[in-house]
Amino acid sequence: MYRSHDCGELNASNINIEVTLAGWVQKSRDKGFMIWVDLRDRYGITQLIFDEKRTDKAVFEKAKSLGREFVIQVKGTVIERESKNANMATGDVEILVTELTVLNESHTPPFTIEDETDGGEDIRMKYRYLDIRRNPVKNNLLFRHKVSMEVRKYLSDQGFCDVETPYLIKSTPEGARDFVVPSRMNEGQFYALPQSPQTFKQLLMIGGMDKYFQIVKCFRDEDLRADRQPEFTQIDCEMAFVEQEDILDMFEGLTRHLLQEIKGVTVEKFPRITYDYAMKTYGNDKPDIRFEMKFGELNEVAKHKEFPVFNAAELVVGIAAPGCAAYTRKEIDALIDWVKRPQVGASGMVYVKCEADGTFKSSVDKFYDQEDLKNWAEATNAKAGDLILILSGNAHKVRTQLSALRMEVATRLGLRKSDEFAPLWVVDFPLLEWDEESGRYHAMHHPFTSPKPEDMALIDTDPGKVRANAYDMVLNGNEIGGGSIRIHDRDLQSRMFTLLGFTPEQAEAQFGFLMSAFQYGAPPHGGLAFGLDRLVAILGGQETIRDFIAFPKNNSGRDVMIDAPSTIDESQLQELHIKLR
Repeated sequence: MYRSHDCGELNASNINIEVTLAGWVQKSRDKGFMIWVDLRDRYGITQLIFDEKRTDKAVFEKAKSLGREFVIQVKGTVIERESKNANMATGDVEILVTELTVLNESHTPPFTIEDETDGGEDIRMKYRYLDIRRNPVKNNLLFRHKVSMEVRKYLSDQGFCDVETPYLIKSTPEGARDFVVPSRMNEGQFYALPQSPQTFKQLLMIGGMDKYFQIVKCFRDEDLRADRQPEFTQIDCEMAFVEQEDILDMFEGLTRHLLQEIKGVTVEKFPRITYDYAMKTYGNDKPDIRFEMKFGELNEVAKHKEFPVFNAAELVVGIAAPGCAAYTRKEIDALIDWVKRPQVGASGMVYVKCEADGTFKSSVDKFYDQEDLKNWAEATNAKAGDLILILSGNAHKVRTQLSALRMEVATRLGLRKSDEFAPLWVVDFPLLEWDEESGRYHAMHHPFTSPKPEDMALIDTDPGKVRANAYDMVLNGNEIGGGSIRIHDRDLQSRMFTLLGFTPEQAEAQFGFLMSAFQYGAPPHGGLAFGLDRLVAILGGQETIRDFIAFPKNNSGRDVMIDAPSTIDESQLQELHIKLR
């Protein structure tokens, strides 16, 4: 065996025993007559000691040649440290080395393998296998493993069966671009990598596997950002013979289980709000409810004065930033500059200071009196000491802009605390979205989402008002999961395809296999998929997913470590019957 113990387990109870350890050299300190080496593996660090008086001369000389990240094996005796280190699990002991074997030498690494490294993100991405040796990344991967195992445990205990579905499938329109894979054996034809296992899990329900789950890779060729990768992992689930309430109860249970087991946090309430309420009150469909700052609409109390900016606006809306009335003009100007950035796109911002004495001071004092400003404070639930921030313009745009401002102010005020967890459900999404460019409706979720039964009559007369039997789980301002009750009736599915602009021939070509399956006793069914990467990051106190993925891509979708994507040999292109333009 290369080791009898790992580098994180030895303590005072092991003194005087003979051990064999293996790992990487973290650092070496040569005092001439004494050499100390920190030996590291996944489990921790153990200090080795080479003593000129007690160590074989050849072993002592070999220890002098050890460099950072050398892979070594040592044998020796556990002894008590003279200078103990309370910050190390093994800090009471060290190993007096009798044998040393260099298993592999190492070049000097391009950055220090320390918790606080000198390596920038680009260089660490290139040498990701070295970055994984650092505790922050290693611990994130171990944390992800813990979350995954708790998910599997909970779902298995609830009777779910883990079923694998194919990665080489048919390209179908599901909202994002597919990654396509040419087929050598079928000239001119292509597989697609799945954006999700959506149709397969529905087929599993038809097949009688009434509780399915899978922790599965999904692929979407989309523009990237901090919380998005071209390949990502879902906790994909489906259930048969269920209604919406059954699914919400089941996955509230999973979320409670994870928060309790992983974070030691008990959450009782999962508020439910409608999509319309979320958009009107928070400006987006994934609100962070760890803090207030709800939108207050001001049209009735701010228009029809002498201020043309508000009079010309479709919507005047504001939020109350708690305790910010003491902001200086410089601090307020910084917020104005922030909302005017191209990423937000506001043309300006009006403010009102709610003074401690009950008076108000505003950037539009010349147009509005104290009674007007008091009405604004009431509409935004502003209290003495608060600062009201107001935007105006096109209703959709201004809600989006104020939503961004709300999150920015909360971040600056320290209200988005990573150790607080506030889940909620958003329900009653629109079934369809109208797209001006294509001149037709698109499915807001996907084409298999069932309409609300009570809205079924509107499908032919007013499809834009039809609500979906769909739901999203939101945690701390992030959508961590979403799903719906599915259509299980062939005729209704055909009507949906027609609404989405499919001809009968197109629907048959794309989804004929599913439509055929519906003719053989499809049960009512529905499901949900959690984004595992994002869920793990939030539970880990972060909002970016990259450090919780072993080998992530960069913002251009490249793996800089292996240099992918890359060109392929001309002979491979010929085999695949592909000619590049």
